[in-house]
Amino acid sequence: MTAERTPTLRRAVSYTARLAQQPRLLLAVKTSLAAVLAWYLAPLIPFAEDQYSYYAPLGALVTMHPTIARSARVGVEVLIGLALGIGLGLCGIAALRLGAPGGLVLGLVIGVGVLLGGLRLLGVGGDWAPLAGLFVLLTGSGDPEGFSISYLGTVAFGVVIGIAVNLVIVPPLYLRRAGERLSALRDTVTRLLDDAADAVAEDRIRSDRFEVPLRRLAETRATVTAEVEEAEESAHANPRRVRHRHEREENARRMAALDRTAFLTRELIDLLLELHAADDASLAAAVRDELAAAIGKTADLVATPLGDPDASQRLHEASEALADYQRALGTPRPGTRAEIATGAAMELCLRRIIDVSRAFV
Repeated sequence: MTAERTPTLRRAVSYTARLAQQPRLLLAVKTSLAAVLAWYLAPLIPFAEDQYSYYAPLGALVTMHPTIARSARVGVEVLIGLALGIGLGLCGIAALRLGAPGGLVLGLVIGVGVLLGGLRLLGVGGDWAPLAGLFVLLTGSGDPEGFSISYLGTVAFGVVIGIAVNLVIVPPLYLRRAGERLSALRDTVTRLLDDAADAVAEDRIRSDRFEVPLRRLAETRATVTAEVEEAEESAHANPRRVRHRHEREENARRMAALDRTAFLTRELIDLLLELHAADDASLAAAVRDELAAAIGKTADLVATPLGDPDASQRLHEASEALADYQRALGTPRPGTRAEIATGAAMELCLRRIIDVSRAFV
């Protein structure tokens, strides 16, 4: 019996692992499951009428998000917005019973609901305030109290089911994906530094040469930042986070280092363009080979993967190349004070990039 069950168990584990690597597919499966569970279990809710059970899958749907922390936050925001909207709707029904014009009451409920929805505290729940007020006003006029209790209760039940399913079934943890995106940012920075080194060596420093790479760097930097933040958010309230503590810390350190490196690389390119645009580029010509070598060796250091056995050698080569460039800068050369200052600023950029990379060697 045990031998027969083992292959089945292995297939189930393998399927679950593959599913976890497809975040959107996993989210779709979990959302569907949560909606079905909420639908079948909604009649068990006390004080709620069965005819409004369809609101339970709605609560599960709006709550299900890629991370547990976001699911919980959105769920609470939706319920607060829903409660405010229901309160508005009940006030509107009371006004109708007192003889207020229907159009006026409807306009006030919607208007006040939209105003309340602008409160930052409500977040995404702000959209639910006018919607809930409208539902109560138009649908619950026969039994507003019973409808309101059923409406709020079934949606709240769906929210709880959604959070529970997200927590229990393969809780999402995006640390590995964030690590891969960090490597993509590292590669983008490396390519830009290599291109800068080639441009200096060839004396072909032009703004149009770096326009597209700089835009790509900015886009990659923004995307990776969002990915790392989502990965960190996915670890909150996640029972799997304990086993991945080292990975979380490593991603945080890499993000800080690469973000700083990307910024310094952008500064280096700006300085190169500024120096090239000067009327007298004799300083750049005098130290061109040393500067190109320093940028190239720095790019090699940035490109070094974590745990690479050649990392120490690359750090030494980058430091030596930068020292050669610094010595070349210190030799009396013709040039303006602004050009000399720009050359020193480039040396400082490279030194800071090397210092940032030093922690991973």
